[in-house]
Parts: sequence; C-alpha cells; structure tokens
Amino acid sequence: MRERYLEKLEQLHKELLEMGLLCEKAIMKTYRLLCTEEERQGLVTRIDTLEREIDAKERMIESICMQLFLQQQPVASDLRRITAALKLITDLERIGDQATDIAEIMQTGNVVVPIKGVRLTEMAEYTMNMVNKSVESYVQRDLSMAKEVIDSDDALDNLFSEVRQEINRCSIEGLYTNDQALDMLMISKYYERIGDHATNVAEWVEFSLTGKHRSGKVVNDVFAGLDTK
Repeated sequence: MRERYLEKLEQLHKELLEMGLLCEKAIMKTYRLLCTEEERQGLVTRIDTLEREIDAKERMIESICMQLFLQQQPVASDLRRITAALKLITDLERIGDQATDIAEIMQTGNVVVPIKGVRLTEMAEYTMNMVNKSVESYVQRDLSMAKEVIDSDDALDNLFSEVRQEINRCSIEGLYTNDQALDMLMISKYYERIGDHATNVAEWVEFSLTGKHRSGKVVNDVFAGLDTK
C-alpha cells in the first residue's frame, strides 16, 4: 500500500512539472509573438493548443490528488503537499489563460513587431523564469527557491511600472498610436498577472513545507475554492 502511495506521489510531481513546462512554453510563444511577424498565426495556434493541454493537466492532477486523499488518507506534511498541489494548479491554469489572452491581442490588435522602446520581452522572460522556479521549488521541496520567487514579485512590479512609463512616452512621441499603446499596456498587465500567479504558487509551496501561509489563513478544507476563478 505504501509503495503504491509513493508511486502516486511521484506521478503527481511528474504531472506538475509537465504542467509547469507547458506554461513556460506558452509564455515563450508569447515572447516570440513580440519578436516576429512571420510566425504569428502558427504561434497563436500553438498557444491555443498549449492552453488546452494545460487545462487537461489540471484535471488529471486534480484526479490524482483526490485518489491520494480518498484512498491513502495522507497526514501531516504529505497532506499539506497534496493540498498545495490542488491550490497551485489553479494558478498554473490561469497562466495558460493569460498567455492565450496575450496571443489574442497580438492576433487581433494593432501591435507592430518587433517591439521597440518598450521592454515587453523582458517582462516575458522574467515571468517565465518565475514560473519555472515556482514549480521546481515544489517538486524539489526547496523553501529558499520558493522565497526567491516571492521576493522577485516586487522587481516584476517595478518593471511593470517602468514599462507603463515607456509605453506612455512612446505614445507621446508618436512612435505608437493610442490603440497600439493600449494593446501593449494590456499585454504588460497580463505579464504582471502571470508573475502574481507564479508568486501564489511559491506561497503554496511555502505552506506545504512550513504549514503556514502568508495570507494568515488557516487551510482547514482542502477542497475549498477549487472551482473559484
């Protein structure tokens, strides 16, 4: 019985890593959308496919977690790990949604690529790194890595503020139209939100390792909020 339980836990870790990798790939595709016009339709299609794969991973991981709860009745640290997994996959699913939102803007909006004078690609790279480290910290049970992600959120917020100023300056100088500036502002906000979700993942990793969540909330019901948006 214990061997089967450990196998399920290992499968959970594997699926989480794969879900995180899918999120990273989606963000990387948005990065490419900001750099080239030639691949636009192919990239948009691939991001849409990745988003569906992320949704499927979320459902699979939920199923694994429920099996662990109902069949194995985990306690103590294992219970926190499975609870954290159920919580953090919601944030990973949101990351897939927001990558799709960025792709939609790039497909239907007015943004001219490659982007000049605005560090949107830097935001994409930064958030991709945050997502990678947040998921890796869960699998490796690395508290210091989780805290690194949490602390890096302030730097991303500062970058977001600077990018907004760059967009405003470029608009005033006539480099971009108002519609183009608005599209870029929306994209930068989506990247900022992706960073927030990566931070949420890291905070649940911290909870799984310490039993304390930064929100101060006590997580009594592991099933609470699983379907909330």
